[in-house]
Amino acid sequence: MVKDIVLNMEANGEEIPEPIAEKIYSGKFQVRITPEFHRRLAIEAAEEQVSWNRYVSYKLVS
Repeated sequence: MVKDIVLNMEANGEEIPEPIAEKIYSGKFQVRITPEFHRRLAIEAAEEQVSWNRYVSYKLVS
């Protein structure tokens, strides 16, 4: 199916996107949250005695 889509895109002169699995990521991203939620997470990080970045990373993967 993917092969057919790529062939169709090539036939129509469309740019083939880079496969997500081959893309290189920086490891950084920004997300907006409410000030209240930001405060709560900052307090939780402080209580756990870890950095904000480490705490949020942990929350994302768990």
